[in-house]
Amino acid sequence: MALGLGLGLALGVVAPASAAPGYATGDVNLRAGPGTAYPRVATIGAGAPLEIFGCLDGYNWCDVGAGGMRGWVSGSYLQYAYQGRRVLIPEYGPRIGVPIVTFDFGDYWGRYYRGRPWYSPHDRWGGPPPPRLIGILQVAAGHPA
Repeated sequence: MALGLGLGLALGVVAPASAAPGYATGDVNLRAGPGTAYPRVATIGAGAPLEIFGCLDGYNWCDVGAGGMRGWVSGSYLQYAYQGRRVLIPEYGPRIGVPIVTFDFGDYWGRYYRGRPWYSPHDRWGGPPPPRLIGILQVAAGHPA
């Protein structure tokens, strides 16, 4: 579902104090995980403000909030206002103090994506499949199965 975030961004994003304000460098997909194989949550428009909660080591993928949604954006599409200009997160992330975070599939998806149409097939997206009952084998005493 493509989603223009102009109205959502006007409503604001609630973020913890540790989130860094950032901007999208171009139209970019907000993903449900750190990689293009994860489903698209929304599209963030060029120049849109967002909150950067942290990035994977190397700053190649960052956990962000935009328009009341949460997801992952490639670090190369993220900027931060630093010393009067916008700088790219992969280059300036360590200098401006963007924290290094990890991605815990089950916790993250359970918190932000429960109820989405693509939430259930965990094994398709990299998480463990939900447990399921395979069957029960009953063996009578003295009778091999």
